[in-house]
Amino acid sequence: METHIIYIGVVFVLAGVVKGVTGMGLPTVAMALLSLFVPPLEAAALLIVPSLLTNVWQLASGEPVFPLWQRFWPMLVAICLGTLAGSAMFAVVGSAPAGDGGSLGASWSANATLGVALAIYGILGLLAIRFTVPEGAEPWLSPVIGALTGLLTAASGVFTLPAVPYLQALGLKRDELVQAMGLSFTVSTAALAVTLAMHDALHPAVAGASLLAQFPAMAGMYLGTWLRQRMNPVLFRRCFFGTLIALGGHLALA
Repeated sequence: METHIIYIGVVFVLAGVVKGVTGMGLPTVAMALLSLFVPPLEAAALLIVPSLLTNVWQLASGEPVFPLWQRFWPMLVAICLGTLAGSAMFAVVGSAPAGDGGSLGASWSANATLGVALAIYGILGLLAIRFTVPEGAEPWLSPVIGALTGLLTAASGVFTLPAVPYLQALGLKRDELVQAMGLSFTVSTAALAVTLAMHDALHPAVAGASLLAQFPAMAGMYLGTWLRQRMNPVLFRRCFFGTLIALGGHLALA
């Protein structure tokens, strides 16, 4: 038990460092590392409080958020609806007996989905692939991207795909992009918390552990902010995305 506590603390320090350096990645890193030792559902529940607090901090550090809400509310609402729909689908899968492909199959599916999502995200980041959004496509594309992000959030606990590549493709200024990602992650975290609570996965013991996990996460974020001014960002990105590919491959094939 003590070993698990130390491991979880180290995971959230590392995830916080990544968040401090890049402005994103806390749930991605935390889910990837925690899922090596705990079920994905428990890992998702543990990251709720640290993810929510660090994203609110990210939102509060820039300009007023309301203009971004006005622009992206269709995507954000769709994230919530997609997360709810996705959680209902995975609850059905997990309700059958393990021998009938139920909880055992759901566990495998969640690990595999998370692994594939991490690997794709790592490959896109490592190749520095950039997409563009055709003029006039944002009004209908935003809710589609939001719904897909919600479904993947419910399946894997990762909030980044396809929301982050989509926001990057819109050509936002750096500060706007960081805040837009923070807004998307905050809504995704809140939606995930609601769905976990609906399925009794966010019980008091896990919620308490998640509350305690905020402290190593915040410490890591402070450290990451300090490191951002002193390290080669290109080298860091290569190591970060390469590690995600390796972890994603392991989870998908294990």
